[in-house]
Amino acid sequence: MKIIHSYHTLIIGTGCAGYGAADCLYNRGIRNIAVITENRLAGTSRNTGSDKQTYYKMSLSGNEGDCPAFMAQTLFDGGAMDGDTALAEAATSVKAYLKLEGLGVDFPQNEYGEFVGYKTDHDPYTRASSVGPYTSKQMTEALEKSVMEKNIPILSGYQVVKLSVKDGAVNGVYAISINETETDYGLTFFSCRNVIVATGGPAILYRDSVYPVSHTGASSLLLEAGVRFANVAEWQYGIASTKFRWNLSGTYQQVLPLYYSEDEDGNRYEFLADAYADNPVEAVNNVFLKGYQWPFDSKKAARSSKIDLLVYHEIAVKKRKVFMDFRENPTVINQKGLSCICEEAYTYLSKSGALQDKPIDRLLAMNPKAYDLYRDHNIDLKNEPLQIAVCAQHNNGGAEVDINYETNIKGIFAAGEVACTLGVIRPGGTALNSCQVSGIRIADYLSGQKAAAGAAEPEEADIQSLRAFIMASQADSSTIREFRYEMQSIMTEHFAFSRDISAMENNLNIFKKKWKTLCACNRWQRSTQIPQLFKNRDMLITQIVFAENMLYSGKAAGSRGGALVFSGDKEVTEDIAYRSKKILTTWHTGDVAITERPVRPLPFDRNLWFEKVWKEHLQRRG
Repeated sequence: MKIIHSYHTLIIGTGCAGYGAADCLYNRGIRNIAVITENRLAGTSRNTGSDKQTYYKMSLSGNEGDCPAFMAQTLFDGGAMDGDTALAEAATSVKAYLKLEGLGVDFPQNEYGEFVGYKTDHDPYTRASSVGPYTSKQMTEALEKSVMEKNIPILSGYQVVKLSVKDGAVNGVYAISINETETDYGLTFFSCRNVIVATGGPAILYRDSVYPVSHTGASSLLLEAGVRFANVAEWQYGIASTKFRWNLSGTYQQVLPLYYSEDEDGNRYEFLADAYADNPVEAVNNVFLKGYQWPFDSKKAARSSKIDLLVYHEIAVKKRKVFMDFRENPTVINQKGLSCICEEAYTYLSKSGALQDKPIDRLLAMNPKAYDLYRDHNIDLKNEPLQIAVCAQHNNGGAEVDINYETNIKGIFAAGEVACTLGVIRPGGTALNSCQVSGIRIADYLSGQKAAAGAAEPEEADIQSLRAFIMASQADSSTIREFRYEMQSIMTEHFAFSRDISAMENNLNIFKKKWKTLCACNRWQRSTQIPQLFKNRDMLITQIVFAENMLYSGKAAGSRGGALVFSGDKEVTEDIAYRSKKILTTWHTGDVAITERPVRPLPFDRNLWFEKVWKEHLQRRG
């Protein structure tokens, strides 16, 4: 095994969260750091977005009178969220936002320098901002440029497969050198005293996913190290294109394209009009509302989220393909004109200068960048429809962290989507804020700590365990692709936004049986497949933990957030008491332990006397 010594802090991941953390550490004087990644150009931050990807922060324009306490209350009201985390996310939001603006992310401002905003879902203020479809991509590129200018090492081509923990603290990471798998399987050890895991959400779990193909996540790194996870049942799902994975929120819905399905014989069905036969205008109005309310919401299942349920029914039950076509109007608009839609929708389109005859023309008038995005990926919405599905998009849960984003294992920090910093529901754009706040908070905390101890050595037991797994999984032919598709399909069909208690129980048992026979199910032939072997292992561990949490949450908390839960034909109604609790999950070598705890309250009694805060601030700075 190749051994590389020794870093104060290793950051795993080259997205917004990873680069943001590295940049903040350097600015705080911590220089013995490195960023480690499988592929610098992969990941969600660089390769995902929507019609107008949102960044959420405290309001910086107008006369709304916003403040950290108000924003924290909004986040806390999402349910199952710790109050101190909510306040840290709110209080640091402006610092994070203005740092990005200073690095060149061109957030819109008016002639007076106010950073204007708009309301996003679950947002009582105009806190949302955007630079268009590629907000997170531009953030990543700006942060990467800053990191590279500081000459912070970026160790590309390494897939981290295990965190080394000894005496309750991290002391290094085990990785595979992807281009050196023929030499001791590429196994490499990096010594460090702090690890920031910024690997994003567990994108590998689902077949129907809007996460980019280049992103899989690595949540099992934390789970196997003994890190507690919280609220992992709380997902966002929404309508997205599948040929090129992208969120179809905002303008894509508000321009009112035609939804239709197609059977295997090529017959077309305007299924929304059929479902709303008594009032087809209501279907169009609900499509418009999907722009504001894009994520599936169990509380809107009879309104805008009924669109998601109907799309899912066409695909899962009727086995049809479903499309959105921007070249055609829904039939009711062809018959009655745009004046038939609700006043809210008509006024919005009118104010946006988007009352043209066809959806594509309305899209070009209201948001031409949303059209250009697909054309950049060889899809011309003027010439072809988009095939769609209801896809997994974001996990609100993850590794449980304190207000410094440290987990229950000393020296292991979680930044970005892999951390549990959000509740049952959340305002759109909070994920981008959280991935920047986490890096700032971690850097501020570590800069006040004593210098880390010297280099550590890899544990022989860990080395032998990794080698044994690899050798036991070798075969004459590979099953990696088939195994992944089978497990992802189970997750999509039984643990997504529609969850049946009995089906979850049955399929959780399938996951557990696969774990017991993993080396027989998940086989590699060529050494270049070893990285994917470990990804499948990560997938199955995370699926078991998440499925256990979903089953427990479904029985205890019921339908809430992005999930409708059923027991037989009856919906399990929400137990509101669980909005004040967090459901915690821990992995123990095949066994899962689930506990509950009350959320930490909003810290209303915090100290705001300047002289006292100033003194404490100086003490923390040493």
